[in-house]
Amino acid sequence: MVRRRLAGMAWAAAFAAAALGTAGCSNGETPSEAASRAASAVRSAGAEVSAAATHAADAAASAAAEARKKLDGVKGGVDAKDAVTLGKPSTAGDGRTEVPVTVENTDGAAKSFAVQVDFKDGDGNTVDTVVVTVDAVAANGRKEATARSTHELSGSVTAQTARALRY
Repeated sequence: MVRRRLAGMAWAAAFAAAALGTAGCSNGETPSEAASRAASAVRSAGAEVSAAATHAADAAASAAAEARKKLDGVKGGVDAKDAVTLGKPSTAGDGRTEVPVTVENTDGAAKSFAVQVDFKDGDGNTVDTVVVTVDAVAANGRKEATARSTHELSGSVTAQTARALRY
């Protein structure tokens, strides 16, 4: 989503450059000078787009690494991905994306769960990752929690259970 918005900014800059290059100038610049200035603006906008896309990708990778670290620290955890159900993502009042998380404990004793939720944009790219801990789920019981993105996410966002451990 960030890439799509940034690409739109680059196209707008390119359009402005083309318009400046063909419209002539009233400030004494020649059309060639105006086109050169506009091309420089387009290059600058392209660099900003590239930097923002890199920053977004780095942030998502950092969140995924932190989630992996948290889950790898769970002692005695067993795979419980099939015991997790996610609801429909929605946007909270603060702009963050939330998704209901329901865990089902099929064990005969109370257990806790650690669930990694990946938020994805409309292109399927992971834009945020969080880990939700659901403590003390009763034996053969269910419990709900909420996964919240770490920052505002825009556009169409889906949520996916990446990993889940019962311990």
